[in-house]
Amino acid sequence: MSSSTTARTARRRTLRVAAAALIATAGLTLTACSGSDTTGTKAAAGSHAATGHTDTDMGMAAAETKAGGARTGTAKGSSPVRTQPLPDGSKAEIRKLGEQHYRVKIINRGDVLATLEANGKDTGLDANGMYVVLTLDGQVHAWMGGEHQGPGTFKLAGGWTAKVTKAGELHYRAQIIGHDGVVGTLEANQHDTGGVANGVYIVLSAGGVISSHL
Repeated sequence: MSSSTTARTARRRTLRVAAAALIATAGLTLTACSGSDTTGTKAAAGSHAATGHTDTDMGMAAAETKAGGARTGTAKGSSPVRTQPLPDGSKAEIRKLGEQHYRVKIINRGDVLATLEANGKDTGLDANGMYVVLTLDGQVHAWMGGEHQGPGTFKLAGGWTAKVTKAGELHYRAQIIGHDGVVGTLEANQHDTGGVANGVYIVLSAGGVISSHL
């Protein structure tokens, strides 16, 4: 074999080795990217920007991507998680936005009457005499009646007592009291709120109305 032939063979081997090294490096990069939440979120955001989804839908897609499926997340993000009938004939349209983050639209004959959002904690609403609690895990409990107008001290369902005080304009506070004293506080400041105390659902409105239900 001549020296020129040997040189050409060596160059070909060098190129093949270089190409193989490049492919291996690319494979490692792809593996690292597919396991990165940041990269996955950017990819989801890019696809939603192209299709015109809202920021809320992008957040849902990212959450579903972490759970193991961007396509599934997009499909779920385009429709409500579930619907639930309410006592006054309306319905709750419940959508998951993220971990311990839910939004409920109260809809009657196609019109959105109110919206509730629970992000990391329970919340509630006085919807003209229908009381709705949305828990941080997406459960909706609704009832009618049983209201008391604060300020004052009132008996609640389940044996609880509520001491309602006025803290300001459209600002009321309710201390929930059991046999061992105060077990929790609800604060309605410019908007209604609600929660669950040992299986008892409670709503406090910004107008000082409190109601409870088992």
